[in-house]
Formats: sequence, structure tokens, C-alpha cells
Amino acid sequence: MTQRGRATRTTGRPRGQAARVGQTSRGDLTARRERLRSVIAPVVQAAGYDLEDLTVSRAGRRHVVRVIVDADGGINLDAVADVSRAVSTALDTAEESGGDILAGEYQLEVSSPGVDRPLTLPRHWRRNVGRLVRVTVRGAAGQSGGDRQVTGRVVDADAERVVLEIDADRAEWVYADLGPGRVQVEFTRLDELTESEDVDDDDDVEDEER
Repeated sequence: MTQRGRATRTTGRPRGQAARVGQTSRGDLTARRERLRSVIAPVVQAAGYDLEDLTVSRAGRRHVVRVIVDADGGINLDAVADVSRAVSTALDTAEESGGDILAGEYQLEVSSPGVDRPLTLPRHWRRNVGRLVRVTVRGAAGQSGGDRQVTGRVVDADAERVVLEIDADRAEWVYADLGPGRVQVEFTRLDELTESEDVDDDDDVEDEER
């Protein structure tokens, strides 16, 4: 199972600069997010990952920069930490050469996507082949029934379309006909356990005697 996690790094500024954080407007945050993206995206791509999301928010006198990265096969905790260090170094270098990207203190959080993140791009669907997904299928204009919810297992996905297995049947849709997909949490069923996972009765008796 691929490990997923988050790495957090905090960067400080002199208090005189930090005092300006409270004056940051929504427009300023948008501009700063774009500046951050111009610095962070190349670093993430150079490391071999995709920048899935970048947000900037305020927590008191501090900005919180959240960076979500992913790759085919997922990204483990060590890789998340490596990306966090690389991004932090790139931000320090950018600020030393071009001034404050974020006024005041900021906290950098780098993480991989959680299972609750919507599937909106072809690579999201491709990376979830084998998983159970719930998605809205958009009804064609002029047809009765309109949009409908379907739940199926992703058996194939490429740049143009996705194939879902639904009740032993397979159906194919182009992405334009689908809303955001949501991965469904599944629990392992007892009849799916392999013999190697079965509990040894003798071990149970021995444990009870102890």
C-alpha cells in the first residue's frame, strides 16, 4: 500500500514584516498564489511529480501555503518530505533574489491527495484504476432522465475516456459526460481473505492459555 502523508515546514520573518499580514486582501492572496505557483510548479515537475493544487490562506498573523502533489503509483512519505525541502529552498531563493513572495511568517504544508479529493482530470482516473468510484453522468440535451449517479469500478482510463464496471457489465464514457468522481471507501470482506491471512486455531488456544 502506498503511504500518503504531509510534511510541514515553517519559515519566519522579522516581526515588523509579519505585522503586514493582517492587511492582505483577497486580491493580494490571488496574486501571491500565482507568484507561488510560478516558483513551486517547476520544482515539483523537476522532481517528477504533478502539482495537483496550491492554496494560500491566513491563520492569524501567518499565511499557510498548502501544496498537494501526486504521481503515477502514488507518493510516499519520504518523497513528500523531499519535495517539501526542495520547495522550501526554492521559496527562500526566490525571496532572497526578488523580495517577499509572502509578507510575514508562513507555514508550508506539502501533502499527497486524500481519497476524498475529486477525480477531475484523466490522470486522476488513471491513477484510481481498480477502485470503486461514484460519479454523476450528465444526460444529453433533449433526453429524458437528465443527470444520474452511477457507482462502478474503474477498469480502464486513458486521455479520452474511462471504463467502469457496474454490476458485472462495463460502460464507457468520455470525460466531458462525467462530473467529478469520488472514490468510495471499501472494507475487506471475509470471503476475500487468502489462506495466508486465516487465523490459526492453535495459536488462538495458545494465546488464551497465556
